[in-house]
Amino acid sequence: MIDKPAFPIQSYTCAEKGLTIRDYFATEAMQAMIKYGPWSDYVDMEQIAKLAYQQADAMMKAREK
Repeated sequence: MIDKPAFPIQSYTCAEKGLTIRDYFATEAMQAMIKYGPWSDYVDMEQIAKLAYQQADAMMKAREK
């Protein structure tokens, strides 16, 4: 699984590459989970973050096909 920058910066002086594709996918997945999921007040946000990265990993794997 290759995790490249989601929004690459073309610069020889910039050491920061920015957000990776995996992070971008996880961010989008987490937003959807929070907005549309059946969550209540007792939800563990750390668990949602883990689920978002699981979804991102599945999306990364699907890109390889």
